[in-house]
Amino acid sequence: MILSKLKQALICLLAGKVTLPYPAKPHPPDEGFRGYPEVEVDKCIGCGACAAVCPARLIKIEDLDQTTRRMTRLLERCIFCGRCAEVCPEDAITMTKQFELASDQARQDLTHVCEIFMATCRRCGACYQPATPLDRIMEPGFRSDGIDRGGDQSQYENVTSETQ
Repeated sequence: MILSKLKQALICLLAGKVTLPYPAKPHPPDEGFRGYPEVEVDKCIGCGACAAVCPARLIKIEDLDQTTRRMTRLLERCIFCGRCAEVCPEDAITMTKQFELASDQARQDLTHVCEIFMATCRRCGACYQPATPLDRIMEPGFRSDGIDRGGDQSQYENVTSETQ
């Protein structure tokens, strides 16, 4: 019994260090690693497919007027699943290798807001009719998702009714 315990202790002592010196010398993530999503606003068409498939519901979409859509991403809710990048028809969303989201001001640092110009008809001013089923996820007209962070520190008000 004691002999087997000494044998195990000897094996552990001879193995040396088995952990990485993480904060001092970060190790680059492996290929295929999914960090937090990054959006190229110039490529984004505002279809809302990313908001429709996000299981954490971190993407809030609001139509400011008939031609401008505001997309707010609350990255502290992100679970790094990568569904938003998979469904983006324009490849505007890519999964980075960044995973360190610690911050002393997480609500400000992890909130990304972008405003997107929606294509409209020059004669009538209405948004274009989407051509594919994926593009039909977008609701033409005004849209307002009723999500928020919750808690007393939320800078967003809950939206309970659709505005038309």
